[in-house]
Amino acid sequence: MRRTAFASAVALLASVGPVSAATPSTAEILAANKAAIGGAAWDTKESLFLNYDYAGQGLTGTSSSVQDLKHGAFVDSYTIGPQHGDFGFDGAKAWEREPSGTVTDQAGGDVIPLAITEAYQDQNLWWRPDYGGAHIDSMGRKTVDGRTFDVLDVRPKGGTPLEAWFDADTHLLARTVEMQGTLKIATTYSDYAPHEDIQVPRKVVVDDGSGAANLQTLTLVQARFMVAQSPYVFTKPAQTIKDYAIAGGAAETTVPFQLINNHIYADVSVNGSKPMPFIFDTGGHDILTPETAKALNIGAEGHLTSTGGGEGTAQTGLAKADTITVGGATLRNQPVSTLQFGPPGVEGIHEAGMIGYEFFARFITRFDYGRRTITFIDRNRFDPKDAGTAVPMRLYHQFPEVLGSYDGIPGRFGIDTGSRMALMLTGPFAAAHDIRAGVRRGAEALTGWGVGGPSRSFVFRGGMLKLGQVTVDNPLTQISTDKGGAGASEAFPNNIGGGVLKRFVVTLDYANSIIYLKPVEGPIADLDTFDRSGLWINEATDGFEIVDVAKDGPGDQAGLAKGDVITAVDGKPAGSIHLYELRQRLRNDPPGTTVALSVKRGGKTNDVSIVLRDLI
Repeated sequence: MRRTAFASAVALLASVGPVSAATPSTAEILAANKAAIGGAAWDTKESLFLNYDYAGQGLTGTSSSVQDLKHGAFVDSYTIGPQHGDFGFDGAKAWEREPSGTVTDQAGGDVIPLAITEAYQDQNLWWRPDYGGAHIDSMGRKTVDGRTFDVLDVRPKGGTPLEAWFDADTHLLARTVEMQGTLKIATTYSDYAPHEDIQVPRKVVVDDGSGAANLQTLTLVQARFMVAQSPYVFTKPAQTIKDYAIAGGAAETTVPFQLINNHIYADVSVNGSKPMPFIFDTGGHDILTPETAKALNIGAEGHLTSTGGGEGTAQTGLAKADTITVGGATLRNQPVSTLQFGPPGVEGIHEAGMIGYEFFARFITRFDYGRRTITFIDRNRFDPKDAGTAVPMRLYHQFPEVLGSYDGIPGRFGIDTGSRMALMLTGPFAAAHDIRAGVRRGAEALTGWGVGGPSRSFVFRGGMLKLGQVTVDNPLTQISTDKGGAGASEAFPNNIGGGVLKRFVVTLDYANSIIYLKPVEGPIADLDTFDRSGLWINEATDGFEIVDVAKDGPGDQAGLAKGDVITAVDGKPAGSIHLYELRQRLRNDPPGTTVALSVKRGGKTNDVSIVLRDLI
């Protein structure tokens, strides 16, 4: 079964002792494991059904798995708290039914490699003489908290790497460790008992490293070996969703949006509430901030670990909304998450929540950056003839991903309206192709803020970006220098944010896996600009707090420091200036411009001037 019902992370094992010289060979470890599980009795098994009780992360429910032990197909299902979902793999293709009910093909990110490794484990292919095509190395015999383990590094062909820890006394699989997306997942297996002469673990525990309250425990309720199942059991099911509509049966509905920090904001009503500003994010889900959920008397369950931009993690709750309305488009009876995106002062605008995949996927969704409008179109009445150039897309769970290239290097690129950046290359992608070595001039700085907190990058004038048949020359480009989160993950695609997308009218057809890109008319404001102050500032109660100062930048040279608070700009009180307006000025005012600041430090206010200059 899939090793996690929800996303989770795990710290590496503690108290690991030295490698013993008496380590058995890889073949001996795996032969002993097969004998311990049941030996030849396993060879006759065709398929397996497992059903578990689930408890963890403040939630309870059930989890189950149907596994084809001969062909590597499986379907994993969960009903946990207020949400239900399924993930399937037929041995070649993957699909997912997410909690709001949409069913999609899955081919982005690490979805297929993870499915291959899961199927490899389900079938115990490592018992074969050729290890099922995997490359397996011994990592030695290790002692942890008094127990001894034989540890193997398992790399299935086409799959994700896996550490497999076998108990040296019982020879049963005790633990696996693998990367899933941004997170290192460790799963422990214990309390083995015989089922039809096969030893099956009755307890499975996933630890995300955030403490005992977030342990996910699966307790076996039923294990049943079955005859070979029809292939149809593992194929993508039909989708039947009738929880959305456009008022009056109209073909489409259009609402205006504000573009702030390259983010899209528009009004949303939840459960009939007054309109509230939400961010619209193709890289996200339908989310309420805890403050909004409380104001609407929407209770949340659980505390799930979430990651994204930035190196840290955050806690997410699960809830339900009766209605979510944008313009004339309404969704009913919707699962939502509750999440605090970050410190309230990061954007300078009150964000009541997020509109993401669940809303967009039910319509043809068009973001017209030129006219500053969002249009939701009835899928059955959409005419693509004027939508622009069609670019094939695929999904990484609910994140749209396209295949393209950077300076001729093939790559994967996520389409992320919720990102302020233009083009972000992940650290692993940039390192694999030594991209930074060819950059003559750039700057390292704090460049964004995500669920995981502040995010840092090396910023420069980029090369040629190609998305399908669409080309963007020399966009502002950054290489993530984060040590965790999406920017540090091999699984995550490079990121295309609002800084590139605002060149286009962007139309997303999730049902047919197509994104249309049509150039906007006229000049584009604030295009490919980068901060000339060397400062990252957030809104604070008494002004603008300096959160980061780039080394040797204008702010650093003027003596500004992290924690200083700007109380006035060119004589104007900070309270009379929007944060995003000041940030834009620090990007767009010409080099050589002097900006006079009143700065408070330790209860004392001083006047400081900075001279803007190009950093890249």
